[in-house]
Amino acid sequence: MDFEKFCQENCVERKGTGTLKWDSLEEVFGDADLLPLWVADMEIQSPPAARQAIQARVEHGTFGYAKVTDDYYDAFFSWQKNHHGVTLAKENLRFATGVVGSLYAAVRAYTQPNDGVIICPPVYYPFYDAILNTGRTLVTCELDNHDGRFTLDLEKFEKTIAESKAKMFLLCSPHNPVCRVWTEEELEGMFAVCRKHGVLVVADEIHQDFTYDKDHAFFSTALLGDGKYKDMLILLNSGSKTFNLAGLIHSHVIIFDEKLMETYDAYIKSIGSPEVNLMGVVAMGAAFRDGAAWFDQVKALICHNYDYMKQAFAKDAPKIVLTPLEGTYLSWLDLRGYMDGKDVAEFIQKKCRLACDVGEWFSFTGHGYVRINLATDTKYIKMAVERILANLKELS
Repeated sequence: MDFEKFCQENCVERKGTGTLKWDSLEEVFGDADLLPLWVADMEIQSPPAARQAIQARVEHGTFGYAKVTDDYYDAFFSWQKNHHGVTLAKENLRFATGVVGSLYAAVRAYTQPNDGVIICPPVYYPFYDAILNTGRTLVTCELDNHDGRFTLDLEKFEKTIAESKAKMFLLCSPHNPVCRVWTEEELEGMFAVCRKHGVLVVADEIHQDFTYDKDHAFFSTALLGDGKYKDMLILLNSGSKTFNLAGLIHSHVIIFDEKLMETYDAYIKSIGSPEVNLMGVVAMGAAFRDGAAWFDQVKALICHNYDYMKQAFAKDAPKIVLTPLEGTYLSWLDLRGYMDGKDVAEFIQKKCRLACDVGEWFSFTGHGYVRINLATDTKYIKMAVERILANLKELS
C-alpha cells in the first residue's frame, strides 16, 4: 500500500472547520498554536459509501424525524456477525447519541446515589465523569504495568469489589488508553468475579474493530461462556470510531436480558427518549454495508504510523516505553525514563508543541504518560516524533 498516496487522497485539513480537535486548543490547552494529536477521531475522510449516502439524502432535501429501517438493522447485524461472531436481534438494540452518554444513562438506570462503581485506570476519563457527576462513589483498581503491557490482577480486583461493595463495573474493551485487547480468559475472570459479587457490567466496546493480528483478536463480552453472562451485561458500541462519524452522534445500547432492558427503557422514558439522528443512521448504515475495504486501508495506515513511531524511538530514544498496539488506534508512551513523570505534560506541550492527552487525565497516578492518536496523516506522526526526539536530545 502506498501510504503517502493514501494520505494525499484521503486526509484533509481540519483546522478552521469548527472541529473540537483542531479548533478548541485555546480553550483546552491555553494555546492555539499546537499540533493536535489528542481527540480520538481522524483526519481521514469517512468512507466514500457514507459520504455518498449523506449527499443523496441532502439532494432529497428533507430532514424530518428519522426511522431506523430494516436496511440499517441488516447492515449492522451483518457487520457484528461477520466481524465479531455476535448475533443480534431488534429486541436487543436501543439507540443513543453516543457511548459516553450511554455510560451516564447506565450508571443512573442501574445504580443509586452513593453506590460504588468500579473502573480500572488508566482508563478513558469520561468513565470517571460518569461516576462522579452522577453522585456515585468512585472505586478504582489500577491495572498492573509490565514494561508497557497492562494486565488486571484478579485477586486485587475481587478484593477491591468486596471491600467497596461496588454495584457496577465499567469495562473498557479494547482498553483505552493502554491498547489492550482483553483475551477471552481475562474477560471470563473479570465476569466471574462480578457474578460472584453481584456486580453489573457495562462494557464499552467502541474500539472493537481496531485489532491488528490474530494473536490479539477482539472477543466480545456478548460471547463469554456461550452467553452465560448476558443477564449481567449492558454492551455499548458504535460505528463512530470505525468510520470516523463521531459528529453524527449515533450509537448502540445492546441488552440481552429482558429485565435489564425493562429497567433501561423505564429510565429512558423518565428523561425523554431522544429521536435517532437522521444523518447518523444514513451514514453509518452505508458504512456498515460498504465500508470494509476502506476500513482495511485505514487500519494499515494506523499500523504504518505505529511502526514508524516504534522504530524511531527504539533507535533514538530507547528509554521511551511504547505500549504494544494490540487494539484501538491510540499509542501510549511512557517518558519517565527521561524525566520525572510530573514534568512530562509540560515537556510535551511547552517544548514539543503538541496537544496530547496526558497520563494524569486517565489515572490519578498517571503522570509521565502520553496518549497520541495514530489515525491521522503520517506527516503529523513524523512531526510529533521528530519534536519529541529533538527536545529529548536538548534535555540530555
